[in-house]
Amino acid sequence: MNKRTVFSMLNKAVTKYAKDPYLSVKGDQGWVRTSFSEAKIRSTQLAAAFLELGLEKESKVSILSEAKSDWIIAEFATLYAGGISVPLSIKLLPEEIPFRVNHSDASFFVISENTLEKVISQWDKYQNSSLRLIMLDKPSEKISKQCKQHGFNEMELLFVDDLYALGQEKTQDHREKLAQIEISTEEDQVVTISYTSGTTGNPKGIMLTHLNYYSNSHAAVSTFQIKEKISTLLILPTDHSFAHTVGIYTALVKGLSLHFVDARGGSINALKNIPKNLVEAESNFLLTVPALTSNFIEKFKDGIKAKGGLVEGIFNRGIEAAIKRNGNGFSKPGWAIQIGTYFNMLLAEKLIFRKLRLIFGPNIEFFVGGGALLDIKQQQFYKAIGIPIYQGYGLTEATPIISTNTPFNHKMGTSGKVLKGINCKICDESGKEVAQGKKGEIVIQGDNVMKGYYKNEVATSETIKNGWLYTGDLGYIDEDDFLVVVGREKALLISEDGEKYSPEEIEEAIVSSSDCIHQIMIYNDHQKYTTALINLNKNAIEEVIRKEGILTYEELNKHLKNEILLFSKQIEFKDKFPGKWIPSNFQIISEAFSEDNQMINSTLKMVRHKITQTYQNRLDLMYGSKAQNKALLENIKVLEDMVSLS
Repeated sequence: MNKRTVFSMLNKAVTKYAKDPYLSVKGDQGWVRTSFSEAKIRSTQLAAAFLELGLEKESKVSILSEAKSDWIIAEFATLYAGGISVPLSIKLLPEEIPFRVNHSDASFFVISENTLEKVISQWDKYQNSSLRLIMLDKPSEKISKQCKQHGFNEMELLFVDDLYALGQEKTQDHREKLAQIEISTEEDQVVTISYTSGTTGNPKGIMLTHLNYYSNSHAAVSTFQIKEKISTLLILPTDHSFAHTVGIYTALVKGLSLHFVDARGGSINALKNIPKNLVEAESNFLLTVPALTSNFIEKFKDGIKAKGGLVEGIFNRGIEAAIKRNGNGFSKPGWAIQIGTYFNMLLAEKLIFRKLRLIFGPNIEFFVGGGALLDIKQQQFYKAIGIPIYQGYGLTEATPIISTNTPFNHKMGTSGKVLKGINCKICDESGKEVAQGKKGEIVIQGDNVMKGYYKNEVATSETIKNGWLYTGDLGYIDEDDFLVVVGREKALLISEDGEKYSPEEIEEAIVSSSDCIHQIMIYNDHQKYTTALINLNKNAIEEVIRKEGILTYEELNKHLKNEILLFSKQIEFKDKFPGKWIPSNFQIISEAFSEDNQMINSTLKMVRHKITQTYQNRLDLMYGSKAQNKALLENIKVLEDMVSLS
């Protein structure tokens, strides 16, 4: 039997899709494409250069760069040279990088012009005095300027084009060693060490093996029935475990064509280039996370609103009609509703929806959603406009896919069916499996389960018990065998009597039901009642003031309390959440939770302990004597600075 390794996947792709485009990056003259066969040739050339530079077996190669073809080649080259890849989040702050590089014992550090300053600004904090920096870009004035600014010797940089040339020259010298490394590689050998986002304490290095990637990629393809040779623009960074597996490795199984966002000039340029690149890539599908799809919805609504009341009315009635027609995707309403909603849906489709879809390119069929919980309102919206989001669930420790909805079997509000080859059970706090429909911790077993945490046996033993991975996520299996994820066990609210509850579903319900509330963090730490921190959408607040004729900040604060409860009028959320966990008091925060203030992590999830620590005085204000009045006075101060009532 052939070994189930990354090498076998690439070899099969080279045989089956040799000249088909695998990697495409934007250059000065248009898209520069690398075929599957070219990808292998370039990977072995770069691997020969790595060997020439002294990379040894199981040496670590950190990669910190925006997504591009050479990022992928660098990972393959690391494996061909017998090393282990350490993909780092492009969104890390400079001071967060040294721990990961030091902890992983990296010998080489692959970076780009866009990440150079982050790295060399912390140069004195790297423990490996012989750490080699490899640039995935050509020499430039910007690189020279940054090196001079931080007192770094530019001559120490190795440029990837020079290494390709070196590898081409030395490939023959290392041919036998390269072949031996590939042949001797075992299924349980580590491919990557991927670090957690570190929301509590130091991040952990997740060791994923050849078998992990092989099994998860093939199971995803089998479950999703992905077509051959279709295209996608990778909006998510390649260090993201979701994009890493579904992008890089699933592409090998089905000959997918990957396009990378044009990030030349930095992250601001990358954001500007996404709309243009979406059309150019002619994507059949896109990988996304809730924060991205939420931003798209806001832009859609703002654009529709700008076209006037007539268009906005057609759009809103069309969305409402399509949502009724679609049901939950698994079971649809009867013919009476189908007939009654047909005209409004058809009118919106003809005049608006099909134009909205073109924003994502002419061939777009669907999104695949991962990352944090995706609320059902978003799923309903995208299904209504004709680009369904097939929500999945996973975590990096599971490589990462555990379950997914598919075009053939989906149910909105769930995370889909568990992938083939993965055993899943729901357990109570004692580790005992609970009955179907009961909530508990999601526990899985399969070839996709990580090898463990690098240099952390204690954390490994706490997470993997008797071959079962305890995810730390709460959920249940519904009556139709779909997995429903309700939140993180460690993000639990805890009431005065010790009862626990996950806040994430309620938070998603509140934000998705209110245009005024931009973000919310619900809080209860052994208290009699639940509270919340919120920040607001200024434009929506100003619209409310105008429409409702609000004259005082006390009135506006009262309106916001009603906004928090709007979700309870939605049929999807009616009577879904126990009253004790719904916020009865709130504080308005003027600054949004973001990556810049470290209250959102690199996977776009709230860093709750950081938010709590920062706003502990505001949280404390909502408990004790005269809590309602004290909270109101603080809220009025924030509102006075935000909007005018005159």
